[in-house]
Amino acid sequence: MKGTFITVEGPDGAGKTTQLQLLGEVLKEKGYNVMTTREPGGTRVGNEIRSLILNPVFEEMTEMTEILLYAASRAQHVEELIRPALEAGTIVLCDRFVDASLAYQGYGLGHPIDLVRQINASATGGLEPDRTYLFDLTVSDSKKRMMDRGALDRIEQRDDAFRARVYEGFQQIAATDSERVQIVQANRSIEAIHLELVEDVMTYLKERERFS
Repeated sequence: MKGTFITVEGPDGAGKTTQLQLLGEVLKEKGYNVMTTREPGGTRVGNEIRSLILNPVFEEMTEMTEILLYAASRAQHVEELIRPALEAGTIVLCDRFVDASLAYQGYGLGHPIDLVRQINASATGGLEPDRTYLFDLTVSDSKKRMMDRGALDRIEQRDDAFRARVYEGFQQIAATDSERVQIVQANRSIEAIHLELVEDVMTYLKERERFS
């Protein structure tokens, strides 16, 4: 694949969406072809699935249904947008990917990690990010930021024990794949985080270009 696939992960309220947009703007200014997208969603089908997953009215949704819906949105996303963009040489910046399912539905809900990984490997055709930035924010800080934003979606309404398991899940993912996953301390200013991301991404891209 010619392009570069970069994802951002972390607990809700960590500021990853803001940072992804800022990063995309800088890369475009530097002359790169960039596509910024998100999960669940990114496509017309995916956005419909997103509204279903996150709607608090669906209290009866089973955990396996949730896992499969995320994977279904991801399958559409990869096939319709991500893979074609990468093949065209685009830098794809994605707000969440498979790591989120491992953390939230695997560690958070207590489902076997290997099962969640297998389902998503089928959904993505084995596609993995080249670089991932994990925004590290404590459970208490994450909860405060979510409450400050207002109404919570179906996933955000889960209890602190769930959030703690998700947090630990992300830490486990980072520990076992430290070459791909870079931890970003999210309790700093927007500008400080932005500068760190830009510096690391540019270093990473130059290394890839040097060996391509």
